[in-house]
Amino acid sequence: MLNLGLDIGGTKTEAVILNREGEALSTQRIATVKTDYPAFLHSLVDFIRHVTEGFNQPVSIGLCLPGTEDADTRVIKNSNIVVLNQQPLIRDLEHALQRPVAWDNDANCFTLSEATDGAAAQADIVFGAILGTGCGGGLSMHKTLWPGRNRNAGEWGHNPLPHYAPEQDGPAVKCYCGQWNCTESFISGTGLARQYHQRHALALDAKEFFQRLESGEADAAALFSLYKNQLARALAAVINIYDPDVIVVGGGLSRIPAIFDGLDRDVAKYVFNTACSTPIVAAKHGDSSGVRGAAWLGARAMG
Repeated sequence: MLNLGLDIGGTKTEAVILNREGEALSTQRIATVKTDYPAFLHSLVDFIRHVTEGFNQPVSIGLCLPGTEDADTRVIKNSNIVVLNQQPLIRDLEHALQRPVAWDNDANCFTLSEATDGAAAQADIVFGAILGTGCGGGLSMHKTLWPGRNRNAGEWGHNPLPHYAPEQDGPAVKCYCGQWNCTESFISGTGLARQYHQRHALALDAKEFFQRLESGEADAAALFSLYKNQLARALAAVINIYDPDVIVVGGGLSRIPAIFDGLDRDVAKYVFNTACSTPIVAAKHGDSSGVRGAAWLGARAMG
């Protein structure tokens, strides 16, 4: 069987077809239609049919989807593609295509990709951490996603920042989720930019921050030192709870090599056991991990 993965983003929708060895047989992209739900659904169904035509064998389907599905009503909620909210997307897709469709969020698809044939392919228990605009995470055990009873496994970004103290981390901040001092508010790219603005009254994004860091700016260097400490505290909490064989880091900030410098040593300062040998590595598949994870998700669903 071949495996189709689709990564539905706010700007583009990417598709890949993998064979069972993980070789990409086809990769295509289209602009994501966001005018209204019927137009989105029609575009996605047409895209799936176009991508799969010409393959004379069964093709499983998996989606990397922004948002989640309400367990009771099966409608999408919390999606940044707003036309999907309150719509039964998966049910409608399965009806239109007359085949099952597997789905999960970007962090879980990323984790499954890296655990299957990525940077953690040799590990049994894998924690995937995304450091981008937000701060997502996922947990894989024996190359199978472990969502948890409430589908919350891996949501490290919405636990309070460990060892938070206003004198070192700045004033308390309320997260969009309604809680205070969420880890995401500090160690995501958005959180890093927020902290710089809070300290220096200058609005910038994460890319501009790292440009200042590379130029040798003292203010950026001081904040980056604090940021790495915050990241180490957050990852140590993950190890204290899950104790994975490896942590794979993805997202835009994972492309900054300096983030990994001495990170394992700093994490070890905060774990319960003073000895910590957990490898913390960058993703192998980079931006393709989401779509590849969706393809493996479909393969797992089909057995």
